[in-house]
Amino acid sequence: MEIRPIHTQDDYQAALREVSAYFDNEPVPGTEEGDRFEILMTLVEAFEARHFPVDLPDPIEAIKFRMEQEGLTAKDLEPAIGRRNRVYEILNGKRNLTLAMVWRLHEMFGIPAESLIRPPRQG
Repeated sequence: MEIRPIHTQDDYQAALREVSAYFDNEPVPGTEEGDRFEILMTLVEAFEARHFPVDLPDPIEAIKFRMEQEGLTAKDLEPAIGRRNRVYEILNGKRNLTLAMVWRLHEMFGIPAESLIRPPRQG
C-alpha cells in the first residue's frame, strides 16, 4: 500500500478522488482497503484543517442559529439567560454572556460551549 503525504492542491484533489470512490461502498475496517480508506481520510482531514480552517460562529450567532434550528423564542431562553429584557440585551450585543449563562445555554440547548465563550465579533 503506497500512500504519500498531501503537500499540494493537486495531491489533495487526487486524494479526494480516491477517497470519494469509497463513499458509496465503504470498505470493512481492518481490511487492507479499510486501512487505506482510514489513512487517506486522516490525511485529507489534516490537509483541510491546515488549509481551510473553519471559524466558530460568534456567541450571538450561535444562539440565534440554535433558536432558528429549534424554533425557539426569547421566552424559551429565559431559564438560561434571565428575564426577557436580559435575553434581548444578549441577542442585540448590548450585554455579554456570563459563565453561568454559557453553561446553561450549553446544557439546556446543546450550543457548543466553545462557540459561546468566543469574544463577539466587532463591527
